[in-house]
Amino acid sequence: MTKIFSVLLLSFAFICKAQGEMKFEEIPFKELIAKAKKENKLVFIDAYASWCGPCKMMERNIFPKKTVGDVYNKSFVNARIDMEKGEGREIAQKYGVRSYPTYLFLNGDGELISQNFGYMEESAFIAMANDLNSPDNKKGSLKDRFAAGENDSEFLINIMRLNSSSDFDFAKKASERYFDNKKKTDEFTKDDVGLLLYFLKSPEDKNYRVFTERKADIIKFLPEETYKEFNDQIVLARILTESIDDKSKKINDAYYFHKAVPLVGKEAAETKLLQTKLAFYEQNGNFAEYEKAALAYYRDSEKFDKNELLKAAWVFSDNVKNHASLKKAAEWAEKSVMTGETAENTYILAKIYSLLGNKELAKNFAEMSRNIAKQSGKDASLAEELLQKFK
Repeated sequence: MTKIFSVLLLSFAFICKAQGEMKFEEIPFKELIAKAKKENKLVFIDAYASWCGPCKMMERNIFPKKTVGDVYNKSFVNARIDMEKGEGREIAQKYGVRSYPTYLFLNGDGELISQNFGYMEESAFIAMANDLNSPDNKKGSLKDRFAAGENDSEFLINIMRLNSSSDFDFAKKASERYFDNKKKTDEFTKDDVGLLLYFLKSPEDKNYRVFTERKADIIKFLPEETYKEFNDQIVLARILTESIDDKSKKINDAYYFHKAVPLVGKEAAETKLLQTKLAFYEQNGNFAEYEKAALAYYRDSEKFDKNELLKAAWVFSDNVKNHASLKKAAEWAEKSVMTGETAENTYILAKIYSLLGNKELAKNFAEMSRNIAKQSGKDASLAEELLQKFK
């Protein structure tokens, strides 16, 4: 009887714990949003990755607490979604998830209301929920409220912060309204400067007038030389747009240099042109022109970040056949490998060595890539596929 009573006590304790901890829905994303709308709640998503240490700590230390469950179960429709699997990949892309854990709060229209990051102690995690569980966050779509003319500064800043990566155009419109509301006599803060520069891309942008008129305020927070460089980049961006031939999908170098050199000098004009060519020709699949631009831009590879060089090496490994160019790409990949071997950089180097005909080195690095991938729980199929070619 005593043994049975002990089992019953354990069962009761388990039930109490289950009732107190956070309840996570295991339903498709669309159903999460619909459920939140129907219940007039916000959606909370723990955007995690299976390998993430802080994510596991949240799962073990915070989510099971009754105090946490009481708040989140009452006010939110909760879900935990692996951002590297299934629907998680689309959600990560849509809401700009780049680190783990990320906490997403969405309204019943699927709009991002707030996000936060990293391991959080119980009190901070609960305080975050209480801050967000306000009537303002449930009273309608951000876009509908914006379209209706809402112009509170905090509301507009929130739109900018939440949508800067997922809906840049919407965030940019919010920035324009924000600075429209700012009188010439209003104080210009460091945060204002950051918001203004982030969304300013062209002299045709509405906020370019603010940029020029408030120069004296802006250079209180950054050197005047930096202000000039930023302005030069904006002007060059416009000239580059004018230099693109939509039919041939090429950039007219002669026109560009004719307009740009008198404004910023030859060196600055050339640097901006090559940077633009790399992005433009990769996007348009013109890898012959990409190859030429990359070789010119990265001619002194010591000046560049290893990850930037590795990306160019990857593009070369997929699209370039020229032996001399591939040798240069091997140098770029080697620089990355020398600072730390990863499944990605060793695979790229292996692939380039294979294209160069160096079977022995290619095999060694492909095996290294496969082993690193397996040890870290990553996909090793690309390295396996390359190794099959050596059998």
